[in-house]
This record gives sequence, C-alpha cells and structure tokens, in this order.
Amino acid sequence: MCSVLEQIKEKHNLEKVKKKLVRNAAFGNFFGVMALFQSGRLVKDQKALLESIQLLQQLAHHQAHLRDLPRKALIDILSEVPEAVFEEVLFDILRGDLASAFASPENLHLLLVGIQKFPSVLKPKNVKKLFGSPTVVNEQNIPRLVELLQSAAKSEKKDKKLPGLVFDLLQVSLKEGAFELFWKEGVENGVLKEKSGPVSYMCYRLLGSALPLLSLEQLQMVLKGKVMQHYGEHVVKTQLPDRFKFAPEMEDYVDEFLNSCDDPERQMAVIIGFSTLTNQGYPVFSSSSKVVRHLQPVVLQKYIDWLKDMFLRPDLDCCLDFSSNRQKQNQGKVNTAQHKITRLRKWLIHRLANIMEHAVKKEESLVMDISRFCFFHAFFETKKKASQIHETHVLPSEPLDEQTRAVTENYFFGLLQTLNTLTVWGDTAKAAALREKHIHGVTAEGKLWIFLLVEYADKLLSSEHVKAVKPFTKGQRDVWERTLQSVKNLQKKENKSNGAKVVAFQQLLLLMAVHLFKDQSETVDVLSDLLNCTERAFSKEPKKKKPDNTEPGWVEVMVEILLSLLAQPSLLIRRISKSVFVRICPNLTKRSLQLILDVVDPYQEQNEESAVVVMEESEKKNKSDQDMGEEGSEDSSDEGDSEEENDSGDEDKNEEVDEDFRSQLMNVLQAGNAVGGDESDEELDDEAMMALDKNISALFAEQQKRIQAKKDEKDRIRKEKILRRDFKIKVLDLVEAFLVKQPENPLVFDVIEPLLRLIEQCMSSDSDKQEVDFLQKTASIFRNSLCRAKQYCKRVDALQDDLHAFVERLVEKAYKHTDSSVALYYFSASLYLLKVLKGNVSDKSSTPPTPLPEKGSSTIPQAAQLLSTGCLDVEKVAGIYRQALTQFLTKRNSALTCSMFHDLFKRFPIMCKPLVDTLVKSITAGARQHQQAQACLLLQKVLQLHELKLFTTEEEWEELIRESISQVTESLKTVGKCLVKTDKEKTAKILELLSFLLKTVKEQKLHVKLTELEKVLVALNQPEGIGNSARLDSLYWNVMRWLGYSKPKKEKAAHKPAQEAENLKRKKKGFLPETKKRKNRKKGLQENGVAPAAGEDGEPAASEEQSLGTKTPKQKKGLKNQSRGVRENGVAVAGGGEEAVNGGDAAADKKKKKKKKSRKRKGDAGSEAEQAPAAKKAKGRVSQETQQQQGKANQQKQGKVKKKRKVKKAAVQEE
Repeated sequence: MCSVLEQIKEKHNLEKVKKKLVRNAAFGNFFGVMALFQSGRLVKDQKALLESIQLLQQLAHHQAHLRDLPRKALIDILSEVPEAVFEEVLFDILRGDLASAFASPENLHLLLVGIQKFPSVLKPKNVKKLFGSPTVVNEQNIPRLVELLQSAAKSEKKDKKLPGLVFDLLQVSLKEGAFELFWKEGVENGVLKEKSGPVSYMCYRLLGSALPLLSLEQLQMVLKGKVMQHYGEHVVKTQLPDRFKFAPEMEDYVDEFLNSCDDPERQMAVIIGFSTLTNQGYPVFSSSSKVVRHLQPVVLQKYIDWLKDMFLRPDLDCCLDFSSNRQKQNQGKVNTAQHKITRLRKWLIHRLANIMEHAVKKEESLVMDISRFCFFHAFFETKKKASQIHETHVLPSEPLDEQTRAVTENYFFGLLQTLNTLTVWGDTAKAAALREKHIHGVTAEGKLWIFLLVEYADKLLSSEHVKAVKPFTKGQRDVWERTLQSVKNLQKKENKSNGAKVVAFQQLLLLMAVHLFKDQSETVDVLSDLLNCTERAFSKEPKKKKPDNTEPGWVEVMVEILLSLLAQPSLLIRRISKSVFVRICPNLTKRSLQLILDVVDPYQEQNEESAVVVMEESEKKNKSDQDMGEEGSEDSSDEGDSEEENDSGDEDKNEEVDEDFRSQLMNVLQAGNAVGGDESDEELDDEAMMALDKNISALFAEQQKRIQAKKDEKDRIRKEKILRRDFKIKVLDLVEAFLVKQPENPLVFDVIEPLLRLIEQCMSSDSDKQEVDFLQKTASIFRNSLCRAKQYCKRVDALQDDLHAFVERLVEKAYKHTDSSVALYYFSASLYLLKVLKGNVSDKSSTPPTPLPEKGSSTIPQAAQLLSTGCLDVEKVAGIYRQALTQFLTKRNSALTCSMFHDLFKRFPIMCKPLVDTLVKSITAGARQHQQAQACLLLQKVLQLHELKLFTTEEEWEELIRESISQVTESLKTVGKCLVKTDKEKTAKILELLSFLLKTVKEQKLHVKLTELEKVLVALNQPEGIGNSARLDSLYWNVMRWLGYSKPKKEKAAHKPAQEAENLKRKKKGFLPETKKRKNRKKGLQENGVAPAAGEDGEPAASEEQSLGTKTPKQKKGLKNQSRGVRENGVAVAGGGEEAVNGGDAAADKKKKKKKKSRKRKGDAGSEAEQAPAAKKAKGRVSQETQQQQGKANQQKQGKVKKKRKVKKAAVQEE
C-alpha cells in the first residue's frame, strides 16, 4: 500500500507540477487516496493510513479545485477506522484539526464523528483540552454553531438532503443532555431567523430526522415549536405548481417514524401533532396521507375517536394555528371562529373517511362505525338522543352549516367507493370462500356494505328522534320502498346461476337509492328506469319475442344507463358504473358492445356528447371550486393577479382589428363633427363633447361584449373538446374491463379494428398531454388486455374463414402503412389472431400442413402442442406472411421491422419452415446491406429455435444448413474493407450467423463442404479485408476457430520464461532452518541416487524426469489426481511415475515415525505444491527450496515461527 501511495504522490507531485496542471495533480492525488480507501485495505495498513491522512490534509489547502472533498473524505475514512488505530496513529496528527473545530463546518463534523465513534478517546476532559469546553453544545458555543449550521445548509442546498454535520450535532446534543438548549436557542432562535430557502429546508429535515431520537416530552416540545409553525407557513405558501414543495418529504419522515416506533404514546403524539398544525383551522398535513397504515390498532382506535370528537366539539386551543399576511388582512370580513371550525371539520371528515383506504388492520365494526358517522352527519340531524342510534349520543357544540354538510356528502360517497372495493375479512370458512372467488365489497357474512348502509338509512327514516336534512316527498318515499323490496327479491335469487347479474343490479339499485338523499329530482327518474329494467331482466315471460320487435333488451338499457352515469362529475358513480359493468360483462350482446364502441370511434361524432360535457363542466367547476378551499389560493393571490394581468395584456395584443368596428367608430366621430374636412376647424362645445363621449363609450362597451362572447365561445369549444376526450377515456375503461373479464368471448374480435383506428387517428392528431394520455391508454389496453391475454376465444370453428381474411387484412395494412409504430399494432393484432386460430381445434378432419419427422414420437411433451395447427390454415397464412417478409427485405422503406418477424417465429415456430427459404435467399437478394444484415439476424434466430427440428427431417435440416453456408459464402465474396457503418453491421451479422452454422456442422457432424468458405475467409484476413474493427476481428477469429485456425499470439509472451527464471533465482533468500534443509537434501539424494554436490550451486542435479521424481510421498499423494507436465522448448514431457514411486518407498519409514509432528507441515507443502507451476520444479534444489519457502509461509501465518520473522517476511514480500 505504501509503495502504491508513493507512486501516486510521485506521479502527481504538487510541488513540481506546472501551475496550469495543479488541478489535475490535486485530483489525481485525491482519487488515488479514495481508490485505496475503497479497496478496504487502507485501514489495515497503519503507515499507508497515516500518509493518506497527511496527503488529504495537504490537499485541503487546494479549495479552489477540490473545495471540501478532502475534508469529507477524511471524515469517511475516520468513520471506518478502529478506535485503537485512531488513538495510536491518527489522534496526534488530527489534533490540530480537532482543536480548530469551530473554524469550519468540516472540522466541526470531524470532531462530532470522533466523539461518537471514539468516546473513550475523545472524553469530555480531552475535548476540554482541545478547545476549552468539555461539551460541544453550550451557551458559549451556540452563536458559532449557528453560523456553521447556516454555512452547512447553504453548501448542501443542491443535494436536497440533511447535512451530516447537522444530524451528528443533533445526536451529540442528545448525548450531552443539551437538546432543549440546542433546539430552542440554536435552531428556533438562531438558524431559523435567517429567511432563506436552504436554511429553512435544513430545519425541516432536522425536525423529521429527529423524530425517532426524541422522547415523548421532547416530541411535544418540538411539535409545538417555531419550526413546525414555519413549516406550516411554507406548505401554505407553496401551493403554486412551480414552487418547491417540502410536504412529501416531511410525510416520508413521519411515515418512517411511525413504521419504526413501537411506543403507542409517541405514535399518538406525532400523529396528533401534525394533525393540529393548522392554517386558520385547516391542518396543513395531507388528509389523505398513508402514514396511518403504520399505526398500532390501539393508536388507530384512539385517533379515530379523537377525529370524531374534534368534528363534533372542535377545540381550536389545542391547535398550533397561524395565518398568512393576506388572511390577516381579511379577518375582519368573516367570522373568524366559525370560519376556522368549518375548515377544520372539512379536513377531519376527509381524514376520517380516508382512513379505511390506508389502515392495514381493519375490523368490520370500525368500518361500519366510520360509515354510519359520515352518513348520519351528511344527511340527518339529531332532534333528541336515542339509545338505539349511537350517533345521537353526542350533539355538535357548533351546528353543522350547509357547506360542511355538502363536504361531508362528497366524502361519504368517496367512502362508499372504498367500501365497494374492500376485501373480505374474517377467519370463517365462508369468508375464505368469498376471498377465493375474489369478491369485494361484502362482509364476512356475504352482505354488501352498501346494503347495510341502506338498512341503516331506512332505520333513520323510520325514527322519530332524527330528521333528514332534505325530507322525502311521498313519491320519493314510494320509490325508496319499491327499491328496497326489489333488492330483497333479488337477494332471494342470488344463489341461483345468474348470481353475477343479481349482484350487479343490487349494487346499482342501492347506489341510486343512496343518491336519493343527495339529488332527489334526477335520481328518481334514473331509479325508476332501473326498476323497470330489473323487472324485465328477471321476468320469465319475455323469452318469446316477435320477429319485428325492436325494443332493446335489458343489457342494452343497462349499457345506456351506465354510459350516462359515466358522464356524471361524481367519481364514485363512474367507479360504481365500471364495477357494475364488470358484473354484467358475460351478458353483453353485440348491440350493447357496439353502443360502447360508437363512443370511442374517431370517425363518429356523437351529437349528444356536447350537451353531456357542458353539464359536466359546469358541475365539475363548482366541485373544484368547493374542493380547492381557501388555503390554496389566498397566499398566491398576488401572483395570480399579476398573471391574469399579463394574460389579458397578451390577449389584447393578439386581438385582430375589427374593420366593422372601425367603420362604426368613424361614423360616430363624423356624426359628432369630431372628424371632418378642412373647413371643420371649430371646436365642439361641452354638450357635444359629452354626447360624443357617451356614444363612443357605448360603442366600445358593445364591442367589448362581442369580443368577450367570441372568447367565451372559443373557450367553450376548447373545454368541450377536452371533456369529450375525457369522456372517451372513461369509456375506454369499459372496453378494458370487457377484454379482461371476457377474453374468451367471440365479441372480442369486434373490438380489434375500432382500437386500431383509434390508435392510428391519435398518432396523426395533436400532441397535447391529454391526447398523449389517451393514446397511451388505448395502446396499453390493446397491448396488455388484448394481445397479451393468456385466455382467448375457444369457439371459432364457425369463424375460421372470417378470421383468416381478418389476418390477411391486418398484415396487408401493416406492410402498406408508412408509420412503423402504427404498423406494429396491426402486426401484433394479426399475431393475436394466429394464437386464437392455432389454439382452437377444428371439427373438420384435415391432413397436417407440415410433414412430421420420423422421430416425432420421441419428442418432448410439448411437441404435440407445437405440431398442432388447430384451425390455422398454415399454407394460406404462410403465403400472407411470406409476402410481408419479402416486402420487408426487398423494399428500401418498409414500416415492418425485424422484431416483428422475430416475434412471429418465436411465438409460432410452425411458421419457421415455410418462411426460412425466403430468409436464406435474402442474404444475397436483400435490397440493401441493411436488409441483408436483417436477413442474417432473423435466420440465426430461426435456426437457434430447437422447435424448428420438430418440423424438419434430418435431410432437410442438413440441406438448410448447406444452403445457408452457400449463401453466406457468396455474400462474403462481396465484402470489401468495412468503412461505413452499414458494411460493419452486415459483416458482423454474417460472421455471427456463420459462427453458429459452423458450430452446428461440427457438433452435429453434418456432411457439408467448407473448402470454398475456408478460401473466402482466409482472404478476408488480408489488410484490405474486414478492416481494423476490434469487434469484427473478434467475430472473425471466432469463426476461424471452428475451421482449425487460431489467432496469432503477440511477441510479448517470448520474454515470460526469462522473467520466471529470474524470479526463481530471487527465491534463494530466507528459507527454512539449516537442519531441515539438510534433511530434505539427504532425502532428495536417497530418492534420486545422485551425489549431493551436483546441486549445491544451483545447477541441475538430474534429468527432467528425475527432477519430477524428487517429490515426497505426501506431495505425490496431493498430485495423484492431476496430470503434470513441463513444457520446455515447445514440447510437453510427462512426469516419471515409477521414479516417484521408488523414491517414495525410500522415505516411507521416516514418514511414519514423524507422522504426527509433520502431518500439518507436509500437508501444507503438498497443497502448495499442487498450485505451483510445473516449470518451477525442473531443478531439484530450486524445487526443494520452493517447497520449504511455501511451508515456512504457512507456518508463519499460523504463528508457529518466532525467530527471524522480519527477515523472512521481507524476503517473501520481495519475491
């Protein structure tokens, strides 16, 4: 490590480098140190660690280039250093930096890390010696800490994260017991006073990061402090879309805290603390936050009770309330207390209704309690307390106003949607059965949640202790009673075969019944139609119809009703409509499906849509104004005013001059003698001027009205277009639901072309966001719900001819199209139809269109499925795709792509054999080099499919390989020096294909002549061949390897034996003691029978075979499973086995006597001898010394050698 560090410092010497290269040298040193640190070995080498720290301290002076990177690296290294190393090595050298901790944020961070990492070294008394005080956080240091924190916040503003210095200072303050001082004096009264974004965001992040570390008392102090209030003001001020919003990040902090905290009291304190941070009564924390999913059941129940109690008896004193400057100016215009209560109740009811969506552990009693609470206070009020009705036990301290009830109504219907999608709870067998059927919106007993609420509503209507906010008339009450009776009748039929239809009508009837409480006049008519439809749908008589009967069936009526409900502004109605549509999907008819497809058809404009969307826009605008609230617009009013002024100014500039208005103005001026000839020099009197001003003002007022009317008309048309598109997006949900729920329905084929026309029309239309979203949704439905559906229609025997014609029409449109992206969808649709045709079994008996190989009986189990053609006419379909493939490979500009055909071959291997001949011919017959390369790529993909062999005999397979090689050979003859990208692409694809072909020929031992190919390939190796591309060179030699050629080696390898011999000579220093050397030498003499003087001076003492036989029996045992040899002068020589055996017998007795003592040593030597190269054992003395050195190194690792340790270790390192 030290040598590497020295090389780094020598190469990037900061003292000798030129001035203009100082920056490069500084970064070179810095990156070198970081590389050593990241390797993980720097901390283990104390000397290298010390020098690295000194180098980083030197680099810290180059702030102009490195800024604070060396200090940060120093902190990172310090956090990984063991405490003993820090005390022995680093403490003295870092003493100066630690003593100047308040000089810079980096030095302070270094001290804080040291205090936490090495508490026994940096004790309070040692800290006091460094800078005069035993603690970091105290009253004397607060001013300087504030400055350093502000500096750290500004330095980290681009990273958008809490600086490590700040978090470490928080932890140290908690450790020192000075958190209250740090928070109040350092943060709230210090750092927070600087009105800048980075400092404020640092305080917010510090607040969120501190939550898991604080006790209950500290949490209550922080959550009622200035930082919380400042955060609330920030949330209110950043409602505009172009402002940075910190609220999502704070929600993540709260979510992480609640997830990791096990203390119910601390959980309750945090969730209540954020729920009571209010802006004029309205909490700034999101009412739809998902953090409640981490609340423990006890805390969740307490939180729900707190929300209900605050709704009925609002307590503004417990809230940390604030007002913006604009709100303070307008306080005199409204009733402040009532205004705050209304805003608080709005948030509370939304939070209460939204809990069920995110709470993990829910019980039926809890869900029903929340639902009844919301329903009661939306539509009823208490006359007097009733024991049977729990919601009447607590009367509101302040009566609910009309606005609060309207908000409660909206959130209640949102709650209904949540109930409709709830999974079944409970451990009973019935609940488990319902979950297996994926039934939602019912209790464990199988009752619909909405039915329980309707029963509760009927109970309230019959009670004398409560009254409805909007009482029913006699006709409305009759419809209500009729609806309940119809639902009860349907429940009796629920267990029969038409259960899905029964449940669908129940849901829609119950939903419309609940809507009677909200919009009575319109809902009565819809509910009456639904009741009539229900009677027709479940009546047993209307089975027989007259031939001329054109009255629509109940399914068509249901679809029309659902389409009308989709145009409503209520999100709940639209979701329920989709849910109901899913239930009646099995009963859809072609006419009812066509009603849906007509809405999304781009070539049909619905005259009814305009009226529908205008109504939707007006109601949506009212709802958006209501939901927006005052908190989101008050603080941004100034910006909004300025923007409106700018917009109006731009419109005035762009307004064209109206010639009619010009002529009218001239007439008015001439009538008042304001404009005349040369003789009209007299001035007008006051009366004439007043009359002229009046006429001019009237004219301008009329003109302004006309201009505004034109603007309103343009705006109305624009909004209608947007809403019409939005309505089509909603109708697409029905199409998607049908495709997902009824993939085996033959009506699916009627959906393909409308979706394709829709995609094609969207591709050529405007590119605004809504249009793009519409296109993406349509494409996603077509791709995922249709083409990739695992289930498909299995009854197409009667539709075979139509589907084959459909395939031909789709493929023809695909290759005749000019846009490749649109052609892809047409091609994918054709593949979907292929899947359907192939997966069906034809009733007509027909011969297989492709010959079966003789070995077909022994194929894999999936072979029967692959060989089966179903209803697919392979010959006809192959002709269709052959025409498309020929067009793709012979025309210059084709909308088809290689991936389309690859998908065809991969999904339908049965199409490979009919089309593979076209691919082979196109290797040389392609229109351009790009098409030829694509043909090679496709052919390689086809040949790699193992399913292809199921459709070909061995002779056909061999002929296919032979013809492919012939075509490739002809194509290679035309290859010149590859300079252009297309040339390189073609050559690369040819070589990749050829490599596979040759591999197949060699492995399968096919009888294919390669003489001509070999000549062509050898010619390509010339300088004027394939050029100097590294990729082509690699592919070329991969091909040549199959022909027995090898790539020439570079000359660098010739110097390697000399270097190895030199390394062996160096290994003579510092080995085993002389006693062991003497024994090993005697043993070697006994084994080889050679005089000892023969090897004293390092010369060879025996032949190569004898030198291989000098191994001990233990070594021989370690090598018995490996064939060893020495390659010298290019000749491989096998080791002498007999000599080794004889030599081993001579030392057998000694081995037995010292078996226990030397087993481990000899085992280590034997294992090391296995890994040593055979070339190093050519000389007896060198082999012995090498074994001794390896055994010594192993003993040294085990701690057995005590003498001459430094000398031997140095020798090993040198070698």
